[in-house]
Amino acid sequence: MTRVDDFRLHLGRHELVPIVIGGMGVDISTAELALEAARLGGIGHISDAMVHTVSDRRFKTRYVKDKLQQYKYNVANSDKRLVQFNLHQLAEATRLHVGRTMEAKRGPGLIFINCMEKLTMNAARETLRVRLRSALDAGIDGITLSAGLHLNSFGLIADHPRFRDAKLGIIVSSVRALQLFLRKNARHQRLPDYVIVEGPLAGGHLGFGIDDWMRHDLTTIVDEVLAFLRREELAIPVIPAGGIFTGADAVDFLRRGAAAVQVATRFTVTRECGLPDHVKQRYFRAEPEDVEVNALSPTGYPMRMLKDSPGIGAGTRPNCEAYGYLLDNDGRCAYIEAYNREVARHPGVRKVSVKDKTCLCTHMRNFDIWTCGATVWRLKDTSRRLPDGSYQLLTAEHVFRDYQYSRDGAIALPPPEVRDPPSAG
Repeated sequence: MTRVDDFRLHLGRHELVPIVIGGMGVDISTAELALEAARLGGIGHISDAMVHTVSDRRFKTRYVKDKLQQYKYNVANSDKRLVQFNLHQLAEATRLHVGRTMEAKRGPGLIFINCMEKLTMNAARETLRVRLRSALDAGIDGITLSAGLHLNSFGLIADHPRFRDAKLGIIVSSVRALQLFLRKNARHQRLPDYVIVEGPLAGGHLGFGIDDWMRHDLTTIVDEVLAFLRREELAIPVIPAGGIFTGADAVDFLRRGAAAVQVATRFTVTRECGLPDHVKQRYFRAEPEDVEVNALSPTGYPMRMLKDSPGIGAGTRPNCEAYGYLLDNDGRCAYIEAYNREVARHPGVRKVSVKDKTCLCTHMRNFDIWTCGATVWRLKDTSRRLPDGSYQLLTAEHVFRDYQYSRDGAIALPPPEVRDPPSAG
């Protein structure tokens, strides 16, 4: 009869409800969602993915338009080496996003930001340094290092005044990745404050190979990480993630020695989530056979999404002059290569279809790549079907409380939605 609420996550002087909401980009894990998690005593994430777009939408800035205007002359050129981000604007956009979120924070919980190393932005080291330091400048409670090994990321902020004050954590999918991170960062004499162990059932990018992800399981990886930390006498909180759908699922990991759990899929259909309502309804309608893990991401990581995502197979012209978040240090992106190959194969065709890669910047910005966890098909069991056939959207508080207080795998449905009767004609 144990509940998640019977446990607490201890991070320094903070005692928290052991529920972490993952950082889904682009602005899917909104400030509003993170603020609710903090108000309720847990941890919420925002994401710095495509932070210029987030700032433009939220604060009416013009970062994307200004960048496109600056590099418009290069749109038809396959060579993107000259397309660089303005580091001052990157810092400014990050401080806006983080600062406004932190100003609105209420309650005993914390707000972290998810920073992907794979957002290489045509200058990987320089841009990551600005992103991390600007988030610290703006008062973020913690930074979760994701989508990469981050072997040098601590070094980018080691001289920052908040390096030992803010909470810093890493997402790994194997004990070996954690060992590498600890060994490479040992010279900074600072351990991570937490480790998120993400398994193969998570949504979006996965830290496994495209051919072997299905041979791994979260429980085994978590046990291996916990055993390693015990052997090394390292008291680092471990937070499992990926496929944790009920409070009972969470309790299973907390009993094994986990300090908290990270969850995300069930929050994609909340009012606070940044996905458009029609995408939330598509998630509700999903069936197991609608989900796939593919190699479409230019990052090289496998990615889980719905098979009918509009961005799959789209022949979008690369929009690097406006975006360009996945350009490597030589101005290259796997999608540009795939797009140019298809254009060369189909001379004279006005719009080609690119099957093996997707323009992730454009389609994540437009919510046309529907990344999801493996349990997305269960979302319909968490809500009520409305008379028009749609599903009732949930509140973040309802989902959070259900994780916190539910027992025996039960899922609490939301109170019935009361709709105003149609006015008399």
